[in-house]
Order: sequence, then C-alpha cells, then structure tokens
Amino acid sequence: MNSTHLLKKGFLALVGLVFSASLWAHGGAAGTDTDQCKFELEPGHWIHYTAYQPKAYPAEEFCGNIPKAGEMTQLVFDYQDIRYRNMTVEFEVTKEPEGSRVFFQPAAKHKSGTVVLSLPSGVPEAGKYLIHITLVPDQGERLDAHMGFVAGKGQATSGRFKLLYVFFAFAALYILYLSHAGFKRKVDGLLGKIKDA
Repeated sequence: MNSTHLLKKGFLALVGLVFSASLWAHGGAAGTDTDQCKFELEPGHWIHYTAYQPKAYPAEEFCGNIPKAGEMTQLVFDYQDIRYRNMTVEFEVTKEPEGSRVFFQPAAKHKSGTVVLSLPSGVPEAGKYLIHITLVPDQGERLDAHMGFVAGKGQATSGRFKLLYVFFAFAALYILYLSHAGFKRKVDGLLGKIKDA
C-alpha cells in the first residue's frame, strides 16, 4: 500500500470524525439515550434544552455550564414529543440554593414546538441555577421537571472535546509515521532506546 493511498484513507477517516463531532455536542450520541441536555416531563416524553450566549459566544451551544453571568442568554426548549404542543407549559429559572426567582414565563401553549426564553441580562451572578418546567394539564396534577446549570465559570473546552483533540493529534502523528520514512526511523529509534532502557 503506497503512502498516497494511506494518506487519503487517513484524511477521509479524520473528516468523518470531524463531521461526527457534532454528535458529541449533546452528550455523545444523536439519540436521546445519552443526551444530557433534556428534560423528561413524563416517562418516555422529553423536552430538549440548549443555552446560548449569542453576543459573547455566537457559535457555541451550552447545556450544564453557561460561561458568563450577566451576559445576554437564551434558553431554547424543543419539544421532542409533538403532544406537548397542545399542552400548557410554564418555565421558571431560580438561583440555588436560596430558590430566588430569576426568570418566569407564565403557562402557555407553544404550537411551534420551540420555546425561546430570552434573559437580556442573563443570570445575575455566578453560581448554581435550576430550570423548572411545569406541565399544566387541563385536568389532573401538575407535572414538574428540573434541570440544573452552573453559570459564570468561563468557557472551558469539555473533556469530550479535549479527548477528541488528543485523538486527532495521535491520528495525524500515526499517519505521518506511516507515510514519512525519516519520521518513522526517528520514532523507531526512540522506541528502541526506551525499550532497551
């Protein structure tokens, strides 16, 4: 197998991984089984959640950690179950552990299946917050779901993406090792010295 063919295969593998990296954004898989950015209002019935800070981080999505307090923030909820579009849902954000209300949207129906909560000044300070989603049925008991997030810890690259970057670096070095005879000799010589030590 020649080095050009090997480089093409390595490049295609890396491109595939880059495009699949979007699957890591919400918990590591496209399905809801491992999606950490969701609420279960009722067993098997989900609402997906994404946070944005469009002025400070225009191309970033957040979930459990929002980088800045006091920064314009949008919390977006997508109904993964179409039946919620005909139900009345209430949203609230509280500062924890004191439980003081930061944001409240009264119960309403959202026929589009997407709800955008705009907090023009974001959350007031760094710390822990809780999102409360309450399903208000026409009859019967209210159903509550909660999801916490932390604000004001700055933007940090998630552990998954750090692992992905390390993988890309090793993949690039391995391709170089297989395709460049001089680099291969140096690595083999270094590994031989380590083995003999």
